[in-house]
Amino acid sequence: MSARNQEKSHGPLAGIKVLELGTLIAGPFCARMFGEFGAEVIKVETPDGGDPLRHWRVLKDGTSLWWRLQSRNKKSLTLNMKSKEAQEIARRLALDADIIIENYRPGVLEKWGLGYEDLKLINPATIMVRLSGYGQSGPLKDFPGFGAVGESMGGLRYVSGHPDRPPVRVGISIGDSVAALHGVIGAMMALRHRDVTGGRWNKKEGAELIAGQGQMVDVALYESVFNLMESLVPEFDFAGVVRERTGGALPGIVPSNTYTCQDGENIVIAGNGDAIFRRLMLAIQRVDLAEDPELQRNDGRVPRTAEIDAAIQAWCSSMLIDQALTILREADVPVSKIYSVRDMMADPQFQARDMFEQHHFSDGAPVKFPAISPKLSKTPGVTHWMGPELGAHSEEILISLGYTCLEIDELRKRKVI
Repeated sequence: MSARNQEKSHGPLAGIKVLELGTLIAGPFCARMFGEFGAEVIKVETPDGGDPLRHWRVLKDGTSLWWRLQSRNKKSLTLNMKSKEAQEIARRLALDADIIIENYRPGVLEKWGLGYEDLKLINPATIMVRLSGYGQSGPLKDFPGFGAVGESMGGLRYVSGHPDRPPVRVGISIGDSVAALHGVIGAMMALRHRDVTGGRWNKKEGAELIAGQGQMVDVALYESVFNLMESLVPEFDFAGVVRERTGGALPGIVPSNTYTCQDGENIVIAGNGDAIFRRLMLAIQRVDLAEDPELQRNDGRVPRTAEIDAAIQAWCSSMLIDQALTILREADVPVSKIYSVRDMMADPQFQARDMFEQHHFSDGAPVKFPAISPKLSKTPGVTHWMGPELGAHSEEILISLGYTCLEIDELRKRKVI
């Protein structure tokens, strides 16, 4: 299914085993990054349809393109977690995993005997990343909390949009994705702590047990968003300032805004550095503003934001976007067109950085994926295969746990897998 063979990974996380117990975005995106850099990721799905993401947005042969990307390099195991036998299989996988990633509501894993406290009694090196709307404690912990809720409660929605209109959402599931990245960071710190306190648990009979200290990584979606909110809290606590919606502008940092060019294209100009401001004003032929002593520092420019923005907009209105980009880049002013995906895929910078990978579906149809980030010079991430078919690795995984082909057939007949 991929331009690359399903080869054994030799990335920086080779030898790390990850068990993914979750659906949709936050947990699976967290696990995806481990798989991209060499970890073995086993994704548990329900036999009756699998992860709902398989059927979201644009489909190819009944399966989501988003799924194919989100689950690249993962192995799919189907388990009916309502079954005690399936719970036992999951427990065996969890005890053998370096990292367990889950995004069920708090308490669900405990009902199945798979909670962190249950597992660490047997394997003290257990690392469990728990992603949820509100975290594992507090009065809201049992309520559902999707990314939209995290973005709202965490403060992002309040400051997004124009001041005279209701708040807007970012065009992607940013709350889930930010939580996923916090999960990755937390898991890597937990791995480091485990390794310096003893290392991996050795469960072999008769072997000396020298296990490092595992821990739970508790990631709340709203807290992950809240973590991005810059100086929001001290500004309010100390000065009583509530940051409000400001459209395309960056409040209190001038000039930084979105402007419209003669051809209707939108351009972002960030001329808020003191030296940059002067270069910007000279580039748009406003020598008077460049030399105005009141505008030499940001705190002097803020009270005159409207005047400065009007001058920049007047200049942009006289320019086609390509002209504006050329002039401002030559003046060393941070500037960009607002890119659509069409712009990205045609852009020389994206191409020079190899930001697209070519893959193929099983019928040979080509499809491009975004390349893996971040870029490591010695051990870069690799896409070995696209998101697999439902249960594609069930037999392989169960055999690795000691099940026979006959036992696996029986599990299928009883709809355990």
